[in-house]
Amino acid sequence: MGEYQHGHQDRTRAAYDGVVELYASMFADRLETRPFARGMVAIFAELVRGTGNPRVADVGCGPGHVTAMLHDLGLDAFGLDLSPAMVEHARRAHPALSFHQARMEALPIEDRALGGVLSHYSMIHTPPGELPALLAEQVRVLAPGGLLLVSLFATDGPEPVRFDHKVTPAYSWPADRFADLLTGAGLTTVARMLHDPASERGFLDGHFLARRPCNSHQERSRV
Repeated sequence: MGEYQHGHQDRTRAAYDGVVELYASMFADRLETRPFARGMVAIFAELVRGTGNPRVADVGCGPGHVTAMLHDLGLDAFGLDLSPAMVEHARRAHPALSFHQARMEALPIEDRALGGVLSHYSMIHTPPGELPALLAEQVRVLAPGGLLLVSLFATDGPEPVRFDHKVTPAYSWPADRFADLLTGAGLTTVARMLHDPASERGFLDGHFLARRPCNSHQERSRV
């Protein structure tokens, strides 16, 4: 792992450590007013339940509100986050659930263990060149047939756009470019949804649902 990657992650961790209570107060109930995102999480949960493996990681879980939603939807959900302060907040807010500090490129999960991985706006701070490694790590922990749901900011332009997120710099992605990354990671896209601008910057909200193939030949052909 390069020094740049360490530096980027250290800055992101420090930024979120410093805004835990404010962030939680702003976003802990936000899905209640975001029907598209809420609907995609519900579809993800239904499909994961259908795999027979309800174990799910909420990667970049923040204050734990989406982890709790996954639990309420019948999944064996646990949360992972880079920020130790976010993990402590999530444990206080949801004491019945499990939360741990972890880096997204080195998940403390065995190979092919999970029915699902959710990344709810948690990869937005990752520089484009580092995103394939993060996706590969999430594919590693998915069982064949397991599902990945990624939510992020999307753009109509041809290239990812770096912008000044309120916490720390972030990126929006062209939908086709991000879908290509999913394919390159060995996943099959099940659905994708783009909808109205997520902020005053005019970016779209994007949700990408993908599955790790069950067929070993199909997996090899996509890697």
